Amino acid sequence: MFEIAKTLKLPNILVRELHPGHREKIRLHLLALSDKDRSLRFGLHTSDEVINNYVAHIDFSNDSVFGVFDKQLNLIACAHLAYPALKQATNRTAEFGVSVSTEGRGMGIGSALFKRAATHARNTNIEILYVHCLSRNKVMMHIAEKAGMEIEFSYGEADAYLKLAKPNNSSIVAEAVHAQAADIDYAVKKNIQHSKFLISQIRSFALSPK
Repeated sequence: MFEIAKTLKLPNILVRELHPGHREKIRLHLLALSDKDRSLRFGLHTSDEVINNYVAHIDFSNDSVFGVFDKQLNLIACAHLAYPALKQATNRTAEFGVSVSTEGRGMGIGSALFKRAATHARNTNIEILYVHCLSRNKVMMHIAEKAGMEIEFSYGEADAYLKLAKPNNSSIVAEAVHAQAADIDYAVKKNIQHSKFLISQIRSFALSPK
């Protein structure tokens, strides 16, 4: 397995799996989206109240959420991989939804999140990855077409499906390596941020009147 890991090429964009401790960052990311972007993400006009309620009820124990952070650890993109309810475990279809902040666009972040989510879904024995969005959501349509998804259009909306291959050693190791790299990248950014804060505190103390 170690030999396989050494031959893997890490992506340029590192995607980190999020946990309940990131709930506030997810909320702030979604609230910062424009009305148009909220509509594209959720398929309809979405108020602050709806977003707050949505974030508060994300079930991290059942679903998977992924994110991309900038150098200041701001969440600039977020993807929600919604699994079937545990009581309906025979349904092996998971739904993918994604949002990218203005400053994160044009860099392939949406595609990176889709690939990360698709790999995770595959490794957890999901058979079909499903996307529902407005047909005018050009970014999501581009991601779906690029991934080779089957797309059905109806009344301004689109449903896209991707049949996933069964997991194997390569897919499992690839996800583990990428996840570890993303965690290390996050830790490095956090340490740099903390170091800058300490330096600013020291400078403020040194310049303060004695």
